[in-house]
This record gives sequence, C-alpha cells and structure tokens, in this order.
Amino acid sequence: MSTRQTLTAAVLFGLSGGAIWAGIPPALTMPAEERQRVEASVFYSGCNEVRALGKAPLRMGEPGYRPEMDGDQDGIACEPHIR
Repeated sequence: MSTRQTLTAAVLFGLSGGAIWAGIPPALTMPAEERQRVEASVFYSGCNEVRALGKAPLRMGEPGYRPEMDGDQDGIACEPHIR
C-alpha cells in the first residue's frame, strides 16, 4: 500500500470515527453525577408544561429530564403525540 493510500485510509477512518462519536448522546459520555445535576437544574411539572414552553422533547442529560416523564424509557421524554 502506498503512502498516499495509507494516509487516505487513515483520514477516512478518522472521519468515520468522529461521525460516530458525534452521534453519541452527551448523557452517555458524562459522569452519572454530572448528568443527574444537569437534569435536576430545572423542574417541569410535566410534559404539558414542557411542550407549552417549546422545550420538548427532553433528552436524558438535558435540564428538566426525569425518567417519570419518559414513558417508554428510551432516554427521550415528552415526545410528540402520534395521531
């Protein structure tokens, strides 16, 4: 393999790794204590309030997220209603 092919492969590998890393939710890369502190920094009474304020959906690790508001426990609370 030539030097140029090796460098091209390395760049492509690096770019694909970066794209994968960028797609990881921040809540999975921060320590649990930090995630809990951020989530507890804001309190919403429920999803109706979150939606009325235009903050929906809330993702795990974002201010105001609570597992009680995440009905399917997928890390996304106050998802849009499906009609």
